[in-house]
Amino acid sequence: MTPKAAQGGLDTEQFATLLELVKGSKSVEMKLTIPQESTRAAIEALGLDPLDGQIRLVTFFDTPDLALNQAGVVVRARRIQGKGADSVVKLRPVVPDELPAKLRRLPTFGIEVDAMPGGFVCSASFKGVADPARAKLVSLGQAPVRKAFNKDQRAFYKAHAPEGLGLDDLSALGPIFVVKVPFTPKELAHKLVAELWLYPDGSRIFELSTKCAPPELMEAYADVRHFLIARGVDRQGEQQTKTKRALEYFAKGLKTAKAS
Repeated sequence: MTPKAAQGGLDTEQFATLLELVKGSKSVEMKLTIPQESTRAAIEALGLDPLDGQIRLVTFFDTPDLALNQAGVVVRARRIQGKGADSVVKLRPVVPDELPAKLRRLPTFGIEVDAMPGGFVCSASFKGVADPARAKLVSLGQAPVRKAFNKDQRAFYKAHAPEGLGLDDLSALGPIFVVKVPFTPKELAHKLVAELWLYPDGSRIFELSTKCAPPELMEAYADVRHFLIARGVDRQGEQQTKTKRALEYFAKGLKTAKAS
């Protein structure tokens, strides 16, 4: 049985599930959403300089009613300043041991546990390199969606998407403007990443994250928690997932445009 993302505090059974998922994953990413009203204070407390940031344009693909997301599939293309473009087909939640061994061995196939205060989910991601010019056209709706994804990604999509819903049936949701700032505080052994997702209506999500190998989870969690407390970073806000917020935001706009 595939476990769903936990909500609220983790009880003993959920914590055991988390440890089991982590054991079968390639990496763990711990995430923390900073309350919008505390964003400026957090940036100052962490000593971040926005000019160190890398600009990204992220576009998701789904139907106006988010049928793909409801099936646990996420499709995304991303253009990165100075680094070209990439794409991913993601499936979640998953149980690592239930995935084909052939897939798990591929370097472009990732299995990762995303953990945030009160919740976690394990996902499988088929990553690919995309041609920047083609990814731009796809994101603008000027080229078929499938053109941003390679043969293996398309096969993975077909195996898990709702029957009859092809890649080219999807609509572009976005792009959303993202600023990413990686930094390694002298107090920590692990790199932190700050991401600011800026929505057209002026709202934003500011997220801090760090990745570690599964055996390092508890130590990394304790170190990062202590670091954030020492810097006075507000950790009490409602946690939001960037993907869910982006999908809902742009799908709403798509529905409105189609209705007018």
